[in-house]
Amino acid sequence: MIRLVALLAFLAGPALAESVMVVGPVRAGTVLTADDLAFTDTAAENGFEDPRDLVGLEARVNLYPGRPVQTRDVGLPTVVQRNATVPLVFNRGGLTITLEGRALGRAGEGEPVRVMNLSSRNTITGIATSDGAVVVN
Repeated sequence: MIRLVALLAFLAGPALAESVMVVGPVRAGTVLTADDLAFTDTAAENGFEDPRDLVGLEARVNLYPGRPVQTRDVGLPTVVQRNATVPLVFNRGGLTITLEGRALGRAGEGEPVRVMNLSSRNTITGIATSDGAVVVN
């Protein structure tokens, strides 16, 4: 029985794999919706197979029709913009200190981001929160 299944699969030819692509050009920084997405017959090693996995994510680079969307091309919606002044929150043993910092990159909620402490000019890495603050523990 197993040989018959293998023979039928061989005779049918290679399986077609589908990836998700955008229907029209999408600029970096745009949050993707279901209307932006379609399937392409091109298989992508680091691509998406289900458009539902992309809905609500933000394009980190410009996306073009006909090209599969790669995992590195999208991310969580940005809550911390590069060069923005952000609250820098230090938590240690019940003590909370809040300072101003300048974001050196952009990040989505829960992603690491480098921030320069505007008081000391030191650069540290913290985690972006949904309200645009950066928490350093």
